[in-house]
Amino acid sequence: MKAFVIDEYKVGLRMAEVPEPTVGEHDVLVRVEAAGLNQLDEKIRLGEFKQILLYPLPLVLGHDLAGTVLQVGTKVRGFSPGDEVFARPGKDRIGTFAERIAVAEADVALKPASITMAEAGSLPLVALTAWQALVERGKVQPGQKVLIHAGAGGVGSIAVQLAKHLGATVAATASAATAEFVRGLGADVVIDYRNEDFEEILSGYDLVLDSLGGQNLEKSLRILKPGGLAIGIAGPPDPAFARELGLNPLLRLAIAVLSLNVRRHARRLGVRYEFLFMHASGEQLRRIAGLVDDGVLRPVVGRTSSFARLPEALQALGNGGLRGKAVVINPPGGEARGEAVGRHDLGDRA
Repeated sequence: MKAFVIDEYKVGLRMAEVPEPTVGEHDVLVRVEAAGLNQLDEKIRLGEFKQILLYPLPLVLGHDLAGTVLQVGTKVRGFSPGDEVFARPGKDRIGTFAERIAVAEADVALKPASITMAEAGSLPLVALTAWQALVERGKVQPGQKVLIHAGAGGVGSIAVQLAKHLGATVAATASAATAEFVRGLGADVVIDYRNEDFEEILSGYDLVLDSLGGQNLEKSLRILKPGGLAIGIAGPPDPAFARELGLNPLLRLAIAVLSLNVRRHARRLGVRYEFLFMHASGEQLRRIAGLVDDGVLRPVVGRTSSFARLPEALQALGNGGLRGKAVVINPPGGEARGEAVGRHDLGDRA
């Protein structure tokens, strides 16, 4: 089958013929009909995680998928051939930039019935990240105050909607051009990050979801109320993350040093910092699918491209300015062929 692989870090993707997936007894074989593009794919390509995510090369990238079940393992009970599903494969089994992939049954959920394959393919990684930050880690309650950075982006556009659904007062940073779009998602306060300083405007927040790191994260700590929590998805990684991965003592120490300053700064302020590297969960995706079909969460697909244009589409993520997610589609009968299939800007429907 065809897939996009990297042969070494810091080189571009290339299309290659790779072996068909091996379907284990607890696996679901899925024909990939849509795959979301994520900054995580680009960071892995550049080698930024090569010390902690020990992938063999050549490597098929890709963390999001929506598609149709072709085959199930002998012990799979929850899915059948023909089911339309979506998933974020486990971190050790990525590879959705391919025509087919075998995914553990525990990581798969039925696709929301009310949305397209492209919209479903945009959701898993960003929706799971938002869920795990706000529900699993943050335990957001009605009446709390939550700040979402980059509210028009892939994670941010879902997190704003979810935080509002949980009953929070939601602030978000965004550009002036996307401010009304972010308000339409549910943000109560939108801060123009180019012309306004959120630290001068906000205070007493319960939780911040930070996707930028650096100085932005340090300022985010200062707008939290005592006991508040900043969750970073751009880093720096913390010791809990190193323990979760089971890294050797030397790597654990190196990771602890990376986040030492921010953790010390948080302690001095009487707040907390945690790094989040989301994990796969079919159970959480089922709950997310329910919210989508109930009209609570709306996927935001900013751009679609054909499977054949995947390398250019991934590279374009670095240009910024995209609302929501970029998705490549690979419809049955059109595998690895075709030009860009157009552009959707669902944000204009808000």
